[in-house]
Amino acid sequence: MELKSFSSTSVSTSDVARVGRSYSTFISTFRHKVGVKFSTHFKCRRGLFLRTYSGSDKAYFTNEVVSSSVRQDNLAAETSSRRINGTNGSTSSFYYRNLRVLDAFDDEYGGVVVDSDRIPSNPYTFASLLRLSLFQWKKMGKKGIWLKLQLEQSDLVPIAVKEGFQYHHAEPGYVMLTYWIPEGPCMLPANASHQVGVGGFVINDKNEVLVVQEKHCSPGTLGLWKIPTGFILEAEEIYTGAVREVKEETGIDTEFIEVIAFRHAHNVAFEKSDLFFICMLRPLSSEIIVDDLEIEAAKWMPLVEFVEQPLIQEDSMFKKIVDIFIARLGKRYCGLSTHQVVSKFDGMVSSLYYNVIDNEDTCVGN
Repeated sequence: MELKSFSSTSVSTSDVARVGRSYSTFISTFRHKVGVKFSTHFKCRRGLFLRTYSGSDKAYFTNEVVSSSVRQDNLAAETSSRRINGTNGSTSSFYYRNLRVLDAFDDEYGGVVVDSDRIPSNPYTFASLLRLSLFQWKKMGKKGIWLKLQLEQSDLVPIAVKEGFQYHHAEPGYVMLTYWIPEGPCMLPANASHQVGVGGFVINDKNEVLVVQEKHCSPGTLGLWKIPTGFILEAEEIYTGAVREVKEETGIDTEFIEVIAFRHAHNVAFEKSDLFFICMLRPLSSEIIVDDLEIEAAKWMPLVEFVEQPLIQEDSMFKKIVDIFIARLGKRYCGLSTHQVVSKFDGMVSSLYYNVIDNEDTCVGN
């Protein structure tokens, strides 16, 4: 007989029997006017007794089972009003407690995303639903399962890991776990592999560069006057991140002109790769206001003095960046300016960085 849920998902009694490891023995026996009892694995306080009403060929399961361990939360089983035909070909029918799966929705790649707002808080209920859900999703041919558990649901993490889920990534408020169903290698996208940093090259009309000394730096860069740098924020553009970092560290307002170079390095922090974009910015103000949390000092420094610093001259990458910057000032080099474009693939506005050169081979920038 079929057990159909309120949604499009259905689970047969034979399916339930195959999930028996999770539920011990789900239905131990059918006995005339005696009743059907759940396994002691659930520690039920009362049995689920079968009543027969005189004058009717219908029988009903009473809704009297309450687990002592999960009675404060939604049970893994819910009362359903679905009619089930008798196994002996008669017209008798039962009203049966129907098992449900975790609330979730399909993604566009044949996977499932569990609704984190509707996950039961009780660990016993969650464990039961998770096992039944995995069984049902396997039957449906689903592929990747995404399970997001909020910080307040952290006690559910070991349960998911025990069922085969793996860590994908974590943020301050949640952890994301995944489960790959098909045989063979997992095809789910990996966690983000890069962090993105920016640096702002700001030069004024006096040919002075805006530089800072950081409070917290490595011994190798102690005493170095450097350009303001930092990491971009989530959903932040490269050019707006550069403008923001300069403002936060020095109080100087700027305008983005171009990306003049970028560096790609690996195993920088926690085995992640690093992209660092050096941006040329135009100053819109001149009064420096130092960020006391990060910056020891800031000033406008003559370009020649900046270039002649021993740490700049001795480091091939720093020296090359300065050479590119000077070439851009002399219009012998063309950086990448930002252009807003819309792609038909996703319909979203994106920033495309490229240079534009006029008929005289001159860089067309801001």
